Amino acid sequence: MKKLNTYGRYLKKKFKTKVSKIPIAISGFTCPNIDGKVAKGGCTFCQNDSFSPNLAQNRSKVFLNLDSISNPILDNQLKELDTQIKKTMAYQREAYGTKKFIVYFQAFTNTYAPFDTLKALFDKALTYDDVIGLSIGTRSDSITDETLDYIVKLSRDYEIWLEYGIQSIYDTTLDKINRGHNAQNVKDAIIQAKSLGLNVCGHLIFGLPDETQEMMIESAKISYEWGIDSVKYHPLYVVKNTLLANDYKSGKFVPISKELYIDTLVKAIKLKPDNISIQRVTAGTDDDTLLAPKWCGLGRNEMQVFIDNALREEGLEY
Repeated sequence: MKKLNTYGRYLKKKFKTKVSKIPIAISGFTCPNIDGKVAKGGCTFCQNDSFSPNLAQNRSKVFLNLDSISNPILDNQLKELDTQIKKTMAYQREAYGTKKFIVYFQAFTNTYAPFDTLKALFDKALTYDDVIGLSIGTRSDSITDETLDYIVKLSRDYEIWLEYGIQSIYDTTLDKINRGHNAQNVKDAIIQAKSLGLNVCGHLIFGLPDETQEMMIESAKISYEWGIDSVKYHPLYVVKNTLLANDYKSGKFVPISKELYIDTLVKAIKLKPDNISIQRVTAGTDDDTLLAPKWCGLGRNEMQVFIDNALREEGLEY
């Protein structure tokens, strides 16, 4: 049985101990696909408060972007960061025996703010004992050269990752989901980050509107070729109060089945070069916002059993 190169194994091998991510949601952050900079309404599947359990309690009337001259809520943002890091760190120590941590700026677009704000938050996150690095979730159209240069400097002393949403390599699909940028944009961003020596994780979604299995697998194959270091695979699921929910209710969108998702996932993993680690193999939600597919409401451990069994049939261990 061949053990897959998972992110957890990568970190354990590098740091010789258990490392966990601390997911962070900071008020005042948004997305250029929500605030009208590149599009309005967000991606069709995006329920804006669905990305993080911390987000609902951190709403703000102030929203930042790359053109913001000042940030009147920075002190509050730093307090939110402190609270979330301390609370999650304590839980993960107790529940998982974690010794080291990576602070994961998860919700919304975490480079879509003035540089001084980003520097203050990133610097603060790295001051906590046993924090060894950052993972920064962002969009390929929302990061400046100044921010990239600073992240490169941080990477000399810390484990730093950029996480880009690729989703699909097909522009027709990106248009259908109102992504706000094309595939060339994310390809260029990944190549630029890699040329600077940064670690890049790419997010892929299987089950996007009108995509065949061949298209999903091609998105994975091309993403690998772009030079990503790690990958997250997600099924597309429908939650309430989204544009996708309207298409689902009207019969214009049919969610991917569990069987097709797992088969696509296994095929994509088998094509993956060994050096690319896997950070996630499924996603979903267990609250009442989920409309479809119902299998995305299974607990992560329960879904993992199905995936593990399918991988074992191919001689692979997750």
